Amino acid sequence: MPYRKIRVESGISEFLHLPGGQQVIIYSWDGSFRVWDLDRDIQVGEEWEEKIIGVHAIALAPGGKVVAGGRWDVKLWDIDTGKVIKTLKGHTMDVRSVCWNSDGGRLVSGSRDETFRVWDIESGKTIIGPINTGGWLYAVCYSPDGKMIATGGNDFKIWDANSGALLRTIKRLFTRLAWTSDGKILITDRSKIDTATWTVLDMHEDTVDSISLSPNERILATRDFFAKTVQLWNLETDQLIGTLLHHENEVNCVTFSADGKFLFTGCNDDHIYTWDVSAIIKEAGLPSDIVSFDTLYSQPH
Repeated sequence: MPYRKIRVESGISEFLHLPGGQQVIIYSWDGSFRVWDLDRDIQVGEEWEEKIIGVHAIALAPGGKVVAGGRWDVKLWDIDTGKVIKTLKGHTMDVRSVCWNSDGGRLVSGSRDETFRVWDIESGKTIIGPINTGGWLYAVCYSPDGKMIATGGNDFKIWDANSGALLRTIKRLFTRLAWTSDGKILITDRSKIDTATWTVLDMHEDTVDSISLSPNERILATRDFFAKTVQLWNLETDQLIGTLLHHENEVNCVTFSADGKFLFTGCNDDHIYTWDVSAIIKEAGLPSDIVSFDTLYSQPH
């Protein structure tokens, strides 16, 4: 059973935790953005300007002051004012994924137009690309050191982040990517990739629409949209933790709290579900330190 449920008007398509953990940015099906206080269960301030229906991905910049997202154009919102501060134009079809580099000076975006672009945030210009990947893109992800970009789609590919040169191709369909902070492991929707050898270790064969790494990178949450469930995985053993987390309707998004003790899921029943990860770990008979906070995590895409 969830620890808590919070109803949000207009539904929940995506959300991001803001620094501090008690507030989230919610993107709703009607195209609106808003800040929500989870502790007080209230909206903070007004809806942001420029409703955009059909946003598939949003990403918080390092420092937590700017959010990137959009449909064909990538827009940057100032979190404090809720206003669009820059529009990045170039893609010709839906943008499916966005990811900031570690210093927030660059942003990579991947689109259904089969290209990715690297944007210089200060100038708003494309500085690498468009690079044609040979198929639809579902995920783009900077390596922690900013030297490589991983793209997931019909094929999984690694690119030089400064030149756009193709470095490696793995003939596998991956739709979600998250790099561990030490750069040694790349988590996909169903596998782990050792980046020293680029060996793929499959974890399961289920359909997964979203992934989220816990802050200490020892637990993985995966969302199965059609089954209305979320699963927790022990990344040290690649085994499931506890039972499936069931929802009243389809699950749209999933993310851990800043301390890793809670998991938040956005459901099509217009509620944010809060799950007590510590209690789930205890019930599963696992050591409590599996939820301890010791490293930062890479944002899910």
